[in-house]
Amino acid sequence: MATSRLDQLFKTAVLFAAALAWLPAASENSHVTVYSARNEQLLKPLLDQFTRQTGTQVQLLTASEAALLARLGAEGASTPADVLITVDAGNLWQATQQNLLQPLQSPALEKAIPTHLRDPGNQWFGLSVRARTIVYSKARIKPSDLSTYEYLADPKWRGKLCLRTSKKVYNQSLVAMLTQEYGEARTETMVRGWVANLATEVFPDDTALLKAIAAGQCQVGIANSYYLGRLLDADANFPVGLFWANQAGSGVHVNVSGAGITRHAKNRAGAQQLIEFLASDVAQKIYTDKDLEYPANPKVEADSVIKAWGTFKPNVINVSKAGELQAAATRLMDRAGYK
Repeated sequence: MATSRLDQLFKTAVLFAAALAWLPAASENSHVTVYSARNEQLLKPLLDQFTRQTGTQVQLLTASEAALLARLGAEGASTPADVLITVDAGNLWQATQQNLLQPLQSPALEKAIPTHLRDPGNQWFGLSVRARTIVYSKARIKPSDLSTYEYLADPKWRGKLCLRTSKKVYNQSLVAMLTQEYGEARTETMVRGWVANLATEVFPDDTALLKAIAAGQCQVGIANSYYLGRLLDADANFPVGLFWANQAGSGVHVNVSGAGITRHAKNRAGAQQLIEFLASDVAQKIYTDKDLEYPANPKVEADSVIKAWGTFKPNVINVSKAGELQAAATRLMDRAGYK
C-alpha cells in the first residue's frame, strides 16, 4: 500500500515536470508562477488582465488540491511556484501545516478581506465565499418550515433528506465548523439524526443532490449555493429554493477559495501583487461572477443570479477551524454512519 502511494506521488511529480517543460524561460522577477486547483477557464481572464496592468507574465499550472500540495512538498526549495490558489479553508490550512506557505503582510489585503476569511497568521487570504446552506423543493416545502442545520436531524424530516457524501471536503469542513460551535457530542447527535433522515444513499456531488430534490426523490438537503446558482442560470424555473440556515443564531456556514505565497517563492513581490489584484474590486467581480460565488471583499456586489436570494448573516468563526478540526470531524461522521 505504501509503495503504491509512493509510486503515485512519483508519477504525479513526473507529470508536473512534463507540464512545466513548456513554460518559457524568464528572469525570476518578470513572471509569477501559479499552482491552482481552480479551473483555468475561471482564472485565465484575470491573469491576462493582471499581465496587461503590470507587465508581469503569469505561468499557470492547474491540478487537484492533493496533487498540488504533494508537488509543493516534493519540490521544496526548488519549486517554481510563487502562488498557491485552492478551494476550501481545510486545504489552505493543510498547506500551512505542511509549511508550504509564508506570512503575507499586506495592508491592502487586510482591508479588503474580513478577518474570519483569512488565516490568523496571514499565510492565506480568502478570494471568494461559498455558503453551504439548506436547499429545498419549492413544490413540497415552505421556507417557514426550515430553520437550522440541526433541525434537519428532527424526525420530521425522516425519509426526506438528501446529503452529499461525507468524503467531500465541503461536508468535512461543515461538520468541523459545527463541532467548533456546538461541541463534539451535540454535533455527533445532529449528524446521526441526518443519517436517520436520509431518503436515499448519499450523492457524489451537489448537482446530483439538487436534481434529486427537483425530481421529488427527496425534499430538502445541504449544498453550496453556487451549485444551485449554476442550475438557475441555465434554467430560471429550476424548482429548488435556497434557505439561509441559522439566521436567528450564529449564521450560515461559509467557506472560501483562497491564495497564499509559497514558502520558497522566487518572486515574492510579484506574488503579493497578484494576490492583492485578485482581492481588488474589479478582479473580485470577475472572479466571483464567473463561478457564481460570493466576493470575499464585502465592498463588491454579487452576481444578479445569487443576489436575488437576498443578504444573509454568515457565521464569523474563522474558517481556518475547518482545517484544524477536519480530522476529528471525519472520525465523527464515520462513527455516525455518514458515508
